[in-house]
Amino acid sequence: MRDIPKLLIITTIPETIKAFLLPYARHYRALGWRVDAMARDITKYPPLAGSFDKLIDAQWSRSPNPSNIMKNARVVLETVTNEDYDIVHTHTPVASFVARYALRHLRRKGRPAVVYTAHGFHFYQGGHMTRNRVFSTLERIAGHWTDRLVTINGEDFVAAKKFRIVPEERLVYMPGIGLDFSRYNPENVAKADIRQARDELGLKGDEILFSMIGEFNPGKRHEDAIRALAHMEHAGAHIAFAGDGRIMEDIRELVTSLGLAKRVHFLGKLKDVAPLMMASRALLVPSEREGMSRIAMEASCLRVPIIGSDARGVRDVVRPGRGLLFPTGDIFALRDAMQRLTDEPYECTPPDESWRIENLIELHDRMYDKLLESGEPRC
Repeated sequence: MRDIPKLLIITTIPETIKAFLLPYARHYRALGWRVDAMARDITKYPPLAGSFDKLIDAQWSRSPNPSNIMKNARVVLETVTNEDYDIVHTHTPVASFVARYALRHLRRKGRPAVVYTAHGFHFYQGGHMTRNRVFSTLERIAGHWTDRLVTINGEDFVAAKKFRIVPEERLVYMPGIGLDFSRYNPENVAKADIRQARDELGLKGDEILFSMIGEFNPGKRHEDAIRALAHMEHAGAHIAFAGDGRIMEDIRELVTSLGLAKRVHFLGKLKDVAPLMMASRALLVPSEREGMSRIAMEASCLRVPIIGSDARGVRDVVRPGRGLLFPTGDIFALRDAMQRLTDEPYECTPPDESWRIENLIELHDRMYDKLLESGEPRC
């Protein structure tokens, strides 16, 4: 190993790096490492300017187009060959498959070590049988090109062992991707900001607010939340949605058709979601699956109860004392949980200390140190 290790972080889009991976870049650069990043059009993404030693553009999409795969595989191979990285750490499924495919022969020569953090496998309990078979097979193939597979929820960890995606000595469990507890400290959220969050929605003192935060896509199941609200006995209950996405207009139309326009609020993307969550009776997470629900972890840190689906990456967070679980897709069970928290106060227990970003960085330190040791097997 050289004196100054070189690390390349790869994701499909730069927003993933901004949302989850900047603390790692800062940590390893502070140790003197060379840390570069590759993502689609990353050099045109201002929030990452100055955060890495070098930014490298890729042009992959989220769908596995064969010509796109080969073009980007060449970019990855040429970049890694020229820069001679010690570790390549990939995130997000498409970028990770392409990068591992590109490096499948190079890594046998001793460098780089290839790490893949799975932010939620594309196969999961309750998923379509054919889809699950296809994606589990792809993960097993790519597992041969992987020195460490990091899973961030219990279901994926069990599945990785069941399907023998990598040998067990190459499988690592980490509880999420890390959270800055100081940023989500309820004592740091001004009461005036919490009041303002309610006032801007026009809520009266006795009206109940639920919030749901995330991209509008079918897997988040916004429709379930709307239909549960429509069946609630409490006519003063509201839902505020923060985020945007491709099905938002469809959800707006549903809200109008159910006569809920005055009780459902579309806020778009918010710079700071903490006041909204703390203004809410509970956070709704009805997703059909998550990697490890970051927004649920944030709510837990803020001591906001969570009403979450009994799904991968949600059940890991919503343990007793943090909220209520309901069967995924069961709108009446979701309604009952919302009604229960409308009628009864809920005292939240503290969040899991293992989620702290400091803990996750320490786990990465141990993993990287092992990979940088001489003699680490490659096969």
